[in-house]
Amino acid sequence: MDGWIENSRHDWTLLTLPDRFWKWRMRHSAIYMAEQVAEMTSGGDRWDAVFASDMLNLAEFRGIVSTEIRKLPSIVYFHENQLAYPAQENSRDLHFAFTNLTTTIAADHVWFNSAYNRDSMIGLLKQTARNWPDYAPIRAIEQIRGKSSIQYPGIECQPPKPNRVSGAPLHLIWAARWEHDKNPDDLLTALDELQSQGIDFRISLIGQVFRKVPDSVDKIRTQFESKIIYCGFLPDREVYWKALNSADVFISTARHEFFGLSVAEAASIGLHVILPDRLSYPELLNVKDSPIRRAEHLYDGTPHDLALKISKLADKTSQGNLRPCHDLAHHFTEKFGWETRARRMDDEIESIVVATD
Repeated sequence: MDGWIENSRHDWTLLTLPDRFWKWRMRHSAIYMAEQVAEMTSGGDRWDAVFASDMLNLAEFRGIVSTEIRKLPSIVYFHENQLAYPAQENSRDLHFAFTNLTTTIAADHVWFNSAYNRDSMIGLLKQTARNWPDYAPIRAIEQIRGKSSIQYPGIECQPPKPNRVSGAPLHLIWAARWEHDKNPDDLLTALDELQSQGIDFRISLIGQVFRKVPDSVDKIRTQFESKIIYCGFLPDREVYWKALNSADVFISTARHEFFGLSVAEAASIGLHVILPDRLSYPELLNVKDSPIRRAEHLYDGTPHDLALKISKLADKTSQGNLRPCHDLAHHFTEKFGWETRARRMDDEIESIVVATD
């Protein structure tokens, strides 16, 4: 999504690109958006700032738009970066990583959706630049941090989930795109271990489904068919929240997560979360200030430790001692609720626009 803030801090107009493959979107987005802006400007529209996502090549865009638009302060929001994404073997295109770099150079302000996103991008750019020809832009890479800030996305806040039904088996939920970077292989291994230990559980396997489904997902659907409650892409938000409220534990096995909206939404209503100790997860949980959360909600990244964490919650379930995780819910609601996040983003944008006038 690429767009502009129009007229006031509370009136944002976002222009959405056609729904095509993201690679082509990055390649031609600057031309497409420049054409759109030219048409709107001819009708008298005016803007205070340019606000774009990392899918837009901002350097190209600023090079082909009018002087009036080029002079506006620009903010680019990185919800991901093209270096830290775990591409499949021999499929990484460094052209897109370089597009990310030129976009940060062209931007006046660079927002990241997590410190992990920022730090991984800067670190990997420096590492990759060592293999570039002469005149690698090391100074430009080092300047990214100075113009960047962390602006977490917001989440929709829902009422806390009700207490679980006494005697019901532990209900796990895994909500992610059904692709290799979400690592369903480890999920299958952990579920196999739970089953071999005789632990009773139910599982919901939800998320966006693509033409090619990972083999491990097919095995889970076959092997644990009698234990599955929700499966596949859910038709609307109401059903999605219903699925979350029916679950006890949200689990992730991801190798790629720059923020983790589904994690934040699940935690905000009181689900216990069990996440690998990597990526953005320690940051979301704020384990630096709360080491107890690391012990309770992070596992060492192996399927065995994931199964161990789940089995401990299953023991609590069998004893009738499992309750919604209210402390975690409060943390996520206060920190990531849209009421908080929108206000902070508005204030930041307003300060940028005022400083430019």
